[in-house]
Amino acid sequence: MRFSMFISLLRPIGPVIVGISLGFTLSLLSVNWVEESCVLDAKSSGELHLVQDVNLKGARKPNSISTANDWEHREDFEPRIVPYKPVQQSQPKKLFRAKYISTELGIRERLFVGVLTSKNTINTLGVAVNRTISHHLDTVVFFTGTRNRKVPHGMFVVTHGDERLIWNMFQTIKYILEHYINEYDWFYLVQDDTYTEADRVKALVGHLSMDQELYMGSPEEFIGGEMEGRYCYGGFGYLLSRTLLLRLKPFLENCRNDIQSSRPDEWLGRCLIDYANTNCVDEHEGLQYDHYELGKNADPSTEENVQFKNALTVHPVSDPEQMYRLHRHFTEIELRRTYDEITKLQAEIKNVSKVAFDGNRSSQWPVGISPPFEPKSRFEVLRWDYFTEEQIYSCIDGSPKCELRGVDRLDVADVIDVAMGELNKKYKPVLHLKKQHLVNGYRRFDPTRGMEYTLDLQLEVVNQKGRSRSITKRVHLVRPLSRIEIIPMPYVTEATRIHIILPLNLQGRNYVNHFLEVFASNAFETSENTILTFLFIYDPLEAQQVNQNDIFAGVKAQINAYEHKYPTVKIPWISVKTETPSQIKFMDIISKKHPVDTLFFIANVNTNVNAEFLNRCRMNSINNWQVFFPIHFQDYNPDLAYHNTQPPATIDVVKDAGLFDRSSFEEACFYNSDYMTTRTHMAADVQENEEILETLDIYDMFVKYSVLHVFRAVEPALHQQYRYQACNPRLSEDIYHRCVQSNLVSMGSRSQLAMLLFEQEQGNST
Repeated sequence: MRFSMFISLLRPIGPVIVGISLGFTLSLLSVNWVEESCVLDAKSSGELHLVQDVNLKGARKPNSISTANDWEHREDFEPRIVPYKPVQQSQPKKLFRAKYISTELGIRERLFVGVLTSKNTINTLGVAVNRTISHHLDTVVFFTGTRNRKVPHGMFVVTHGDERLIWNMFQTIKYILEHYINEYDWFYLVQDDTYTEADRVKALVGHLSMDQELYMGSPEEFIGGEMEGRYCYGGFGYLLSRTLLLRLKPFLENCRNDIQSSRPDEWLGRCLIDYANTNCVDEHEGLQYDHYELGKNADPSTEENVQFKNALTVHPVSDPEQMYRLHRHFTEIELRRTYDEITKLQAEIKNVSKVAFDGNRSSQWPVGISPPFEPKSRFEVLRWDYFTEEQIYSCIDGSPKCELRGVDRLDVADVIDVAMGELNKKYKPVLHLKKQHLVNGYRRFDPTRGMEYTLDLQLEVVNQKGRSRSITKRVHLVRPLSRIEIIPMPYVTEATRIHIILPLNLQGRNYVNHFLEVFASNAFETSENTILTFLFIYDPLEAQQVNQNDIFAGVKAQINAYEHKYPTVKIPWISVKTETPSQIKFMDIISKKHPVDTLFFIANVNTNVNAEFLNRCRMNSINNWQVFFPIHFQDYNPDLAYHNTQPPATIDVVKDAGLFDRSSFEEACFYNSDYMTTRTHMAADVQENEEILETLDIYDMFVKYSVLHVFRAVEPALHQQYRYQACNPRLSEDIYHRCVQSNLVSMGSRSQLAMLLFEQEQGNST
């Protein structure tokens, strides 16, 4: 009874007692039981602490135990007053930023290609190698001992100045280490008598890790067999990793001095084995370096060897013609493989689309081509053009029907041939189809996918028994847009001075005041880097009366007034007399008065010139490369566009206010040197027929007689006021017709003209 009562009393405080007991026990376990001496010198104290640290093995040392070192370092915790010293403002260092993000991030190009050539073969085999691989690879450098004075066009050649083979190999590796080691991950060296399938080499490198020390090619044993290891035979080329070359770099001079060899590839192999401990391999992580030894007088088109078809390199190549035959053969192989892969992918897409939510409708036709453009309003609906084999019912000049000719005729013929070929491919050998004639043809250009065609063909179908029947078959075809490529363009700046040439005749003198007002605010007041030159055009009668009645006297007075208002501005003028105002004749006179590097802009008196357009004129006109013919925005006739309403002070570029006049070719930006070169090319035709100077304008001249890029594009910043142009019938039929067409389209939009006719009809009816 007493025991049970005692237990009942202890039960509430039992956990407390147990906790206190555990606490004492753990404290005793953490105490260091090693006796310490109270008086120790510094050395013994240090030794004692070392022993303690080893024996404790992470146990806590009680704070109550102190040593001599504790007393010595206690002064470190005494408070001290640190005097304030003002921080001197140091000049901030200029932060250097790399020109390209890839440089700052350390991103390197994948593959560098070095071609080992010689003075005797650089103009034959070297040129053949360059033509077959340079457009597939980013960097191709040719290394030679000596060379002729003239280097083949389009080749970057490094000359070492000596014909010794080992010396050239040493200098080649040294040059790569000095100039390219930080820019590329892999280095491929090959002889000029070797054909290289560039795309396969790029694909192989794309699957290799850049941080491996790899020496890959065709392994060969050393001559004599005394030395262990294998080197890569130079005839089939070899790959060297950047990591391997960096490891070899400190020992390159040792290789040159210590290793004796008669072959450069063997010398490099011994160097890599001795100092980098790396042998040549032809297989790495399942990737194979395939090569093929070509027999003498072998024909690539008859080679059926699987090893030949899969080869990265083929050696030896005896002459450039054989190099080109090899290139054609391997290009055809890759093209067939590409088409087979496309067919396989199309079949897979069709199979997958069957289980999609929309079934077969989920896959677009043709498979792999962008879906058709979907208009969001009726104004965006793409127009189908109707055509037959002889005529087309949508003409450039607006006529309802015209003859199918030129590239349009070739396009239609090609589409019909392709359609017949695909139909026979589908139905052979059961049926054979022959075209009788084209019933209907439709085509439209879809900017998202290309040119679409719908053909109704009248066909004669012949079966295997010889029976025939005439049927009508509808086929759909798409000529897809090709892969978009970024074309490198020469560098141009916006600092070039523009010489603005303003031709002016009797009809245009009334618009000079507005032109000068706009030009002064946009160019004179802003100190734009331009020179305005007036070209006064007199006919013979006006030129005879110039002393008594100068038709441009008022314009010249305005020019003097602006020169007085802007003292730094000079506005020269040139006077010419002619019956037929030809652009080419005028430019012949102006061109002789300016340096060859002059940038011209041929303007119109109704054009509002501003700084935005002038900069685009500078950027789009590239000397010895490109000329620029902008398409200005032409205002509609304000009496029709704003019928019974007040025209706005400033007209915006909107569809109801005007249009981009594609019939006008007056404005042009080009360099004087390009004009003079093109003018020289047409000199022979001018001697035979001088009237060609009047039948062609500057645009036609550049298109027909120059090899420059003729860039023609809409230019929203080039605004032209409405003015009825007096078309000169003495000029060529095409120029006169373009002038008439420009007058017609600038009258007003179709809806505005239709509304005007509707109001007139209503007025007549009432």
